[in-house]
Amino acid sequence: MGHDEDLPALELAFPGPERDRGVAAVLSGRKTALTGLLEIYEHAGEAVPRAGQRFSVRDSEGRPAVTIQLVDVRVVPMAEIDDDFARAEGRGYADAAQWQKAHEEFFRGEGVREFLGRAPVIDGATLVVAERFRVVDEPA
Repeated sequence: MGHDEDLPALELAFPGPERDRGVAAVLSGRKTALTGLLEIYEHAGEAVPRAGQRFSVRDSEGRPAVTIQLVDVRVVPMAEIDDDFARAEGRGYADAAQWQKAHEEFFRGEGVREFLGRAPVIDGATLVVAERFRVVDEPA
């Protein structure tokens, strides 16, 4: 393989059990969507991803685990995430309310606070980057 080394890296959550579960969910096909906090992209000076872009999803050791291609990217308020998208996240959310509660907790968490240098305001109006993807390549 090796060609996925040239792709931008995508890291789910933070290294450890949370990331490992996310990578496993992508590999099993349960996870076909992911969400990022728009403020994190802005703080990092990164452009919001576009449909068609490919990413190398990394495991907790930073190794390429799988290559995905974005099929749909929307910037929306958290309150606009629907049940279908929530379930596509592959984390076992029954509906959008469960998704929102879990993402509010994550975005208010210590890792995000450390990265931004402050606690973000997280509510139904908070803008998130809602991405749907498909797996295009699994490592050999």
